Amino acid sequence: MPIASLEATALYRRCDPEQLQFETTADLDVRDGLIAQDRAIAAVRFGIGIHHEGYNLFALGPSGTGKYALLRSAVEERAHGEAVPPDWCYVFNFEDAHRPRALRLPPGKGAELKRDMDQLVEDLHRAIQALFESDEYRTRTQALEEELEERQERAMGEIRELAKEKDVILLQTPTGFTLAPLRDGKPLGPNEFHALSEDERARIEEDINSLQAEMRKALHQMPLWKKRSDEQIEALNREMAAAAIQSLMEGLCEKYADLQAVVDYLNQVQDDVVENFRQFLPDHDKQPQLLGIWIPQNTDGPPWHQRYRVNVLLGHDKNGGAPVVYADLPAHHQLVGRIEHRAHLGALETDFTMIRAGALHQANGGYLIVDALKLLMQPFAWETLKRLLQAAEIRIESLAQITSLISTLSLEPEPIPLDVKIVMLGERHIYYLLCELDPEFSELFKVAVDFEDQLERGPESHLVYARFIASEVRRAGLHHFDRAAVARVIEHSARLADDNERLTSHMRSIGDLVRESDYWAKTAGRETVGAEDVQRAIDAKIERVDRISRRLREETTRGTILIETRGSKVGQVNGLAVMSLGGFAFGHPSRITARVRLGKGELIDIEREVKLGGPIHSKGVLILQGFIAGRYALDYPLSLSASLVFEQSYGGVEGDSASSAELYALLSALADLPISQSLAVTGSVNQLGEVQAIGGVNEKIEGFFDVCAARGSVDGQGVLIPASNVKHLMLRADVREAVARGRFAVYPIANIDEGIEILTGMPAGTRASDGAFPAGSVNARVEARLVGFSERLRALHARDGKSRSGEGAEP
Repeated sequence: MPIASLEATALYRRCDPEQLQFETTADLDVRDGLIAQDRAIAAVRFGIGIHHEGYNLFALGPSGTGKYALLRSAVEERAHGEAVPPDWCYVFNFEDAHRPRALRLPPGKGAELKRDMDQLVEDLHRAIQALFESDEYRTRTQALEEELEERQERAMGEIRELAKEKDVILLQTPTGFTLAPLRDGKPLGPNEFHALSEDERARIEEDINSLQAEMRKALHQMPLWKKRSDEQIEALNREMAAAAIQSLMEGLCEKYADLQAVVDYLNQVQDDVVENFRQFLPDHDKQPQLLGIWIPQNTDGPPWHQRYRVNVLLGHDKNGGAPVVYADLPAHHQLVGRIEHRAHLGALETDFTMIRAGALHQANGGYLIVDALKLLMQPFAWETLKRLLQAAEIRIESLAQITSLISTLSLEPEPIPLDVKIVMLGERHIYYLLCELDPEFSELFKVAVDFEDQLERGPESHLVYARFIASEVRRAGLHHFDRAAVARVIEHSARLADDNERLTSHMRSIGDLVRESDYWAKTAGRETVGAEDVQRAIDAKIERVDRISRRLREETTRGTILIETRGSKVGQVNGLAVMSLGGFAFGHPSRITARVRLGKGELIDIEREVKLGGPIHSKGVLILQGFIAGRYALDYPLSLSASLVFEQSYGGVEGDSASSAELYALLSALADLPISQSLAVTGSVNQLGEVQAIGGVNEKIEGFFDVCAARGSVDGQGVLIPASNVKHLMLRADVREAVARGRFAVYPIANIDEGIEILTGMPAGTRASDGAFPAGSVNARVEARLVGFSERLRALHARDGKSRSGEGAEP
């Protein structure tokens, strides 16, 4: 019995606006507007709820399905009730300046400590300067200086008295002290001295030598006295400096008494301030002089007291919950932080205040969301992330240090403990490749969050879609949609899903459609978006990108591309293919031809022979050979030589959706029966002759319809599709209208016999109990042709055998 074509109602599943319980999207209560992904949400809750090593999350699914929005919403909801992580600060390491210390502080304390230390520096300047300008300090230092001067004067006075007893005077000259003999209270000159007797001169020289020995002894003691006096003054300075800052430091230590690490740091600060108190004095007290000119130091560099600052690497609001951070550029330095530099006197220098936090610091104690592809594309970023997760600490290193490109001395900040849950987003193939190629991946990302591509269509999902549209409208400030417009969006979603029983979860496409529909409604001056605005948005988007499909139809109409849509041909059929360019898919017919002759059972796929056919297409052709060999002339060897080709195909051919069309062409050539060219065919076939579902069925039907329409008429034309693809039909309105008027037909085919009957108008024929097909049927003609090939080949072999035998006989 011939297969009936589908009714127009089977070609499209409408969404009845009357079933939507609202007038416009303004009536809907919108919370988050997210599309439900129950299985994914359950995985997310498990992943963020389990606190063990390696239980990070990888959300896999197509881009645009709302993975980020859904994950962020779920994570933020969880994070809001979690504890706020601590603040982290870097401070100067007084034992090793190149290894800054990390301080862990309660939330909010980092900024408070920074303010306190900034205030401390100002207070130290005032207190120390005031102290060293005080009368007490002057009095005490003056007393020490006068004591030194008195001791020196007393020593020299004793020498003067001793010299006076020996008629010698102690004179002070620009070059130092000297001794000279006296006569009558006056020093003797050289001539007068030489006029004395030899005994007198000898006595004077002996007295002067003894006095010089005493004077040298006193002069040798003076530097020691000076050193001791300086030490006393320095001790006084330290005592006074310690006294000046004691109250300031005690106040801070008392404030942070419950934070031992901070108290230890403050004690080190106190010791360092006392050691370097001069740095807090006015410049003229600490700057060196050259020829009486003050020389400034560190003009462009950081001031001395910079070492007492606090670098708050990460601060938190104590009421904010755990952080949720999205790393939009997960480069190495963006993840682990960086150490900045400043130019000074032609060189680069840095200090602990120039350490900057990375995304891992910001998310520490919370959640870090990162895109897998972006991460993998950044040099060393993936390896760095794995290493830090395994070590459970954040170590700030530059790529130059890691790769040993530079050997200059740099900072080595103390590592910070890492406690973060990584949520990675990526396509499915990235997840599976990482599982396959990186053994560490499965140890670090143990929770897979697999997002659905489609949603089951029904009243519940219709309401979900309506709420999503309402949320997009309110978020972007668009015109509200009436229920007919919402119904049209739902219908288009089923078309995008290629299934009238499913809706796409690619919400980016739906969001784009909502915004574009709003534009056309606004252009038309309507206050509410209607179904006609949605349809115009759909049509306009296709029109913007369909240049290639239009060009192909034009060339087919002009006869450049040879496609026949009328009449009938032996061994020739219209196959249907789908092309996808830039996200736009369209169907177009291709002529498939088959030629047969006597041979050795070869079925030649010309596409494969010239390496234009992909492996799946080649598999489909080999299945045809199995079908022919398993159905016909079972008692005879397959003596067929056949060739199959896509005519005017200049690119690669892949997929098995044309295998049924190729089989029809082959059967037509074997049976010598013409195939109606007003019909086109799609569907794959197995070795049992069953026609199997294919993809892009809507685009394929519409592609052939458009070619026929471009030639002026679609009357009497149609398409054969697999019966299992009927549930995927969501055809355009013009195609449905042509089917309703009986001008165009869509035939659901379950097996090859049903298809060949429609294409040839002849019964396929079923093998009877005697093993023979009915006379005149397509299968009987095919089998008769194959038997004829086999018998002819046997006769040729027999004749060749006799010829060879006759050539070898004696005369």
